[in-house]
Amino acid sequence: MNTKLIQFLETTNNLELELDFLANNFNEKIVFSTSFGIEDQVISHEIFSQNLNNIEVFTLDTGRFFAETYAVWDKTLLQYNKKIKAYYPNTEKVEKYVNENGINAFYNTIELRKECCFIRKVAPLGRALKGAKIWITGLRAEQSENRNTLKKIEWDEERQLYKYNPLLNWSTEDVVTYLKKFGVPYNTLHDENFVSIGCAPCTRALKPGEDFRAGRWWWEDKTKKECGLHR
Repeated sequence: MNTKLIQFLETTNNLELELDFLANNFNEKIVFSTSFGIEDQVISHEIFSQNLNNIEVFTLDTGRFFAETYAVWDKTLLQYNKKIKAYYPNTEKVEKYVNENGINAFYNTIELRKECCFIRKVAPLGRALKGAKIWITGLRAEQSENRNTLKKIEWDEERQLYKYNPLLNWSTEDVVTYLKKFGVPYNTLHDENFVSIGCAPCTRALKPGEDFRAGRWWWEDKTKKECGLHR
């Protein structure tokens, strides 16, 4: 990625202009990963409404989503008439994990939880990112302590690509205001105090006073609340 493009993305602070400029000035593979949370729906709306068809939108279907997540996935396809590519975990590895450890083994140890996340999310992500040079995400700094040191554009040495976090400095209020303004479909679990929504067995609604990530893997120490997708 050339210096001019990096500088534009870092300093413009206009999502529409940034994505349009990126799509029209970068000739290698660009992908955007969506889990259908409110942040991802903002970015999907911009990509789809601007017809930025050279940005591939994909999702990692773990097979254990909430019904509400599948519903907003379907609503998004219907509203924009665009494709979202789905990647799935390896069937044999899922079967081996479940048969050896149990259907909800991830509750038992951190190691088993991380193994489940790796099989269902991290390994499929590797296939989704193959050949990509820019990976767009919906990460925001206020989502967790681990994310407030991120940069808007950063080089991922292990994956050999640029990671672009266009909503890094957006607040939750910014995101919600955007969704309402443009009539963007969203996961109705957000109305029930679910904030960060992942797999159904691993996500719960927040209780009063809890931080953003408290509803994910709530049985673990809060310092370990990542699945391996974002290192």
